[in-house]
Amino acid sequence: MKPKIFIDGEHGTTGLQIRTRLAERDDLNVISIPQAERRNENLRQDRLNEADIAILCLPDDASRQAVSLLEGSNSTRVIDTSSAFRTDSSWAYGFAEMDKSQASRISHARLVSNPGCYPTGAISLIRPLRLANLLPADYPISINAVSGYTGGGKQLIAKMEDESNPEHITSPHFAYGLALNHKHIPEIQEHGLLQRVPLFSPSVGRFAQGMIVQVPLFLDMLNGPVSLADIHTILSDHYAGQQFVQVASLEESAALARIDAVELAGSDHMKLFVCGSANGIHANLIALLDNLGKGASGAAVQNMNLMLAS
Repeated sequence: MKPKIFIDGEHGTTGLQIRTRLAERDDLNVISIPQAERRNENLRQDRLNEADIAILCLPDDASRQAVSLLEGSNSTRVIDTSSAFRTDSSWAYGFAEMDKSQASRISHARLVSNPGCYPTGAISLIRPLRLANLLPADYPISINAVSGYTGGGKQLIAKMEDESNPEHITSPHFAYGLALNHKHIPEIQEHGLLQRVPLFSPSVGRFAQGMIVQVPLFLDMLNGPVSLADIHTILSDHYAGQQFVQVASLEESAALARIDAVELAGSDHMKLFVCGSANGIHANLIALLDNLGKGASGAAVQNMNLMLAS
């Protein structure tokens, strides 16, 4: 019997991408609510409780409400793509490559919180260095990032694409989160194993999908004499054998004149680069991914596959 998958919020940006990924699969029974009935709470509750796995593609408060609709004895497993449960220890954090045991934890969990797109990039660079005790827990981390505008959902998409929109944005690139209080910061601090709150400066470019996350480091502030090769070895060992996360060689990174934010658009993969100054003073760690791929919908499907395999 095919497992039943319900995407709550399938008409949103992330939900549509997940639905597209599942459309060609014949091993699943994707149950749905007609567009005209999407506000029918009774039907929605029925679908949530009927599903083997419910994927929530909703704002934070709506996700909390959806979880509350699940009956106490219900066996429905949940993947939540909002930020509502990402620092909740009762939920498995859905970044399968974060630790060697994380994929197994996800596969056996009932409740899985999908990571944010920016945190996926940041944590992928920071956590292995913390686990290796190369990066001090109180290091003053700064994270600079640019995302495709689809990361802002339908409202931002409309502002970027619809010239008749009264809030139409003509800028090719803009910074936001200027008060340095972005909602992803607690998630990055928690799963990045950081004692000090990181500085996070996000921005949006005039491209639909794609993302670059940069973590610059002063090498003389790390634990012990550290070279770019040391950092590269830690990242390479951490992600060895992974399907969706690759680490570029030092030679490839050194030869690059630029990194294109849209290079992995449409992909569920993430690629990491270790760059830095020739004098060995600074490193620039870079994660390249699709904000809707490994950063959202692709990760949700990856987590679903792990859960179905258990």
